[in-house]
Amino acid sequence: MYIPASFAVDQESVTELLAGLGAADLITVTDEGLLATFLPLLYDPDLGEHGSLIGHLARNNDQWQRTPIGEALVIAHGVDGYVSPSYYASKAEHGRVVPTWNYVTAHVYGELIVHDDPEWVEGLVRRLTDEHEADREHPWSVDDAPEAYLAGQLRAIVGVELRISRVEAKAKLSQNRPSADIDGVVEGLARSGEAEHSQAVQAARPDAKG
Repeated sequence: MYIPASFAVDQESVTELLAGLGAADLITVTDEGLLATFLPLLYDPDLGEHGSLIGHLARNNDQWQRTPIGEALVIAHGVDGYVSPSYYASKAEHGRVVPTWNYVTAHVYGELIVHDDPEWVEGLVRRLTDEHEADREHPWSVDDAPEAYLAGQLRAIVGVELRISRVEAKAKLSQNRPSADIDGVVEGLARSGEAEHSQAVQAARPDAKG
């Protein structure tokens, strides 16, 4: 990944991105070419030296059966969005501005481990469910499903774990613009209803990091 110095990400930000991950792209190189699946993932910092991303694939998805050549890759995404040149103060000054796209992303590399084990898979499903149901008024529980039905559903999936070896991360959030332009981006995004993007730009600005 091309990472200019102004867009480099520290370890704390990487951990925050992975801890808040919902779903991401799992990519492997096999003897039959590239394979990719978009799937929900959880970050477990206690699995392996650098943590792991864990999830599951449909049993009928042959990606888990194709031995990866080298490392597997997960591409994780944070906030992203369009930035209009009209947000910049420098547009009025000299007009030498163009549109761009802001984004936060991480390329997570590691060994792909398959868990074709009902107990492991059930534990993962319970963790995923608890993670995404926690804030609901009436959280759904795995135990709400009939036991026989649940057993059948678990047999239809296979667990996967990306044991992390290295991470390349980038946060392109207008840090390379003059302070007045960043002010304009923060305000423009907020007016456009893109609160999360606006807040991320504000938090990433160089003059906000004492």
